[in-house]
Amino acid sequence: MHPAGRRHDDPAGDVVRWAAFSCLLVPVVLVVYGTSFGGAAVATLGLLAVTAACRVLLRYSERTERATARVPVEERLGSAPRGRHSRGGSGGHRVCGGSAPRAAPSPHD
Repeated sequence: MHPAGRRHDDPAGDVVRWAAFSCLLVPVVLVVYGTSFGGAAVATLGLLAVTAACRVLLRYSERTERATARVPVEERLGSAPRGRHSRGGSGGHRVCGGSAPRAAPSPHD
């Protein structure tokens, strides 16, 4: 178990563990309330598939967040940060007569 004053470092793992517990509990409840074993097995397989997909997405999201956190802010913005009301850069203001589509910045800018 974890010490009382310490937060758990893996919230996605907690979600996956509860989902796995549900995958075991739901078929038991379904059989107790009269669903056939085949129906409970199909429900279990569906829950397992959803749980596996959610686990993959959670882990991908965590990896992406960690990778983004390692890149300095200046590199993500493409230039040095400017003040709130500065006029530097292009495409940061509206064009009279409607808005023209802007070209996406290339990764080398």
